[in-house]
Amino acid sequence: MNRLFDTIARSFASASLLMLAVSVQAADVDSQLEEARAKVSAMFDMIDPEDVSRSPIDGWFTIQKGSVVAYISADSRYLLQGDLIDLELQVNLSEQTRTDSRRKLVSSLTDEESILFSPAEVKHSVTVFTDVDCTYCRKLHAQIDEYLDRGIAIRYVLYPRNGPASRAWSTSEDVLCSRDPGTALTAAKLDRDFETSKCDTSMLTKHFTLGQDIGLNGTPAIVFEDGTMVAGYLAPAALSMRLEMAGRQ
Repeated sequence: MNRLFDTIARSFASASLLMLAVSVQAADVDSQLEEARAKVSAMFDMIDPEDVSRSPIDGWFTIQKGSVVAYISADSRYLLQGDLIDLELQVNLSEQTRTDSRRKLVSSLTDEESILFSPAEVKHSVTVFTDVDCTYCRKLHAQIDEYLDRGIAIRYVLYPRNGPASRAWSTSEDVLCSRDPGTALTAAKLDRDFETSKCDTSMLTKHFTLGQDIGLNGTPAIVFEDGTMVAGYLAPAALSMRLEMAGRQ
């Protein structure tokens, strides 16, 4: 009986030591995380402390601002920009993070805050970042009826690539201030005049900031409801096929 009690006592002692070790290790990681947050936020103005969090791998933390993802070593010495891939599962963990971020970002914008072209029966909905002057943006919009015929709703977000000082920015403000932004957008893409007025143009800043948070490199950019992004133009048939495939996954 005494031998049994001794065994139980040793088991409890071992378990207590293990719990203590885990507790100390967790405290070390928390301390390293706070150090990484302080260093990164001090070095990069656009990064807030809460943008640094634990990563899927030991010894590294994730830096995420919108859909832009990077990694910093636990000792806060090394910064890594690139994709983190799980070779065993054959999964791009960085792209998963970006996709989830894009999904949350585009869902934060309501249909009323976008310029919506919607079919009577919606099968799919995509958010398209567009520049009124971009050639392939114009090509996409010239086929808007074909997208609608395939049941694809297009939620336009205005993204003048050259920023607030550009002619496209001024035209985009006029589009948003018109009585019918959809008709005005069509006219702008055809270099035609349209009626507009003065209004609060802060929505354009919201559109532009959203594009920056998503990490756009150009337009058009098509974002699916699940956060998947296609950089560039897709013909109506090709987009419909991609959406159908995504829906079956």
